[in-house]
Amino acid sequence: MAEVTAQLVKELRETTQAGMMDCKKALLETAGDMEKAIEWLREKGLAAAAKKAGRIAAEGMVAGYVTDDAKIGVIVEINCETDFVANTDNFKDFCAKIARHIAKASPANVDTLMTQPFAEDTGKTITDLVSDATVAIGEKLSIRRFARYEAKAGVVETYIHMGGKIGVLLEVTNDKPETYANEMFKTYYHDLTLQIAAARPGYVVKSEVPTETLDKEKEILRAQALNEGKPEKIVDKMVEGRIEKYYKDVCLTEQPFVKDPEKSINQYTAEVAKAIGATIAPVRFERFERGEGIEKRQENLADEIAAMAKK
Repeated sequence: MAEVTAQLVKELRETTQAGMMDCKKALLETAGDMEKAIEWLREKGLAAAAKKAGRIAAEGMVAGYVTDDAKIGVIVEINCETDFVANTDNFKDFCAKIARHIAKASPANVDTLMTQPFAEDTGKTITDLVSDATVAIGEKLSIRRFARYEAKAGVVETYIHMGGKIGVLLEVTNDKPETYANEMFKTYYHDLTLQIAAARPGYVVKSEVPTETLDKEKEILRAQALNEGKPEKIVDKMVEGRIEKYYKDVCLTEQPFVKDPEKSINQYTAEVAKAIGATIAPVRFERFERGEGIEKRQENLADEIAAMAKK
């Protein structure tokens, strides 16, 4: 009988994607025989997740969670294989559990998250939870990324658009805690999440734009002006003018407010600050778009049949 070591349990888990406790039980039941343990898990229906490990999970949703005091906020992207599963209550409930866990446990990254005991059931790790959900739901599930903010002097807010296609997490500072519950302030920071979702800024303020990015943009704008036949002596002034337009595209505070394009977000912020008697400003944000950057597998029925015929 082979000794059931932690390393053996780890190897079986990596092979089958079954839960840690299930792997340990399988090895104990089969006297430490790896092949028999795999068969035992398959017979029990606990190794189903392993069959799905090679699939591409590009659907899913971005889920959000904010604590009641608006001090901690989370967005997390969790992927599955089909939009059908993404729209099920089971998948949505799973995403909500993960978001709540991240808010409470504050993992440093996804790798750390996966090893943490689940906050609502410490007998399981998050990896166990994912494996169990994969078996129950019937598709490969993957926690891709998350962002967690904890406000020290202000609030956080999330906005989830189109059932999880886009998620925004925002932190806003406010030096007057007594105004946190002010309805105008609440509307303001919620409006900013809508702005970020719609206008896709890359930075909060001008100073955040990296120097190399700005230099490259100026180089491009200068070349454009020269190619338009503009005189050399006015090109630099033209570039400066166009850089201001660039800022309005990429910096949240410089953008025209989507609900009232006659004013900028800076002007909107100043109006609300004056009305509530506080100093307020957006501090940071994250914007996740479901599946961005994931290459979806393209199924081609004719190629698939031809490949099968060659076997």
